Amino acid sequence: MEIRNAKISDVVSIHQLVNGYAELDRMLFRSMADIYEKLQTFIVADIDGKVVGCGALEIIWADLAEIKSLAVSESHQSMGIGKKIVEAAVQKASEIGVLKVFALTLVPQFFVKTGFEIVEKETLPMKVWSDCARCPKQQHCDETAVVKRISRDI
Repeated sequence: MEIRNAKISDVVSIHQLVNGYAELDRMLFRSMADIYEKLQTFIVADIDGKVVGCGALEIIWADLAEIKSLAVSESHQSMGIGKKIVEAAVQKASEIGVLKVFALTLVPQFFVKTGFEIVEKETLPMKVWSDCARCPKQQHCDETAVVKRISRDI
């Protein structure tokens, strides 16, 4: 398995992974145009030339980035792929000088196992809520906020 930055040839696979989970109400939909536009933020897990997982690291502010659209194909669950994508995103954040990485998730325990802590959503800056404006669950959000502080020593 290779964890790498996404390429143009990965867009259709990313779109299928993310929107497959969005159809199950487990994450937000992403259009092809949105994925192309933000392709540089995506990390993928590739097994024998097939994308089996993805996640995006989007910079929010000088000291804050968000992990978004974390998805692993159902046939590759419980193989540590999601963890490797999160670790790569945190490493990328560290390399560019970000001090905190957060996610809004329906599976907080997954992130806790990778070193994140659960926090109150209200502790995150308002800039974080840009996706919430287009979320159908906006008034009844069931996601949990998790944060990982990055050491300068990484």
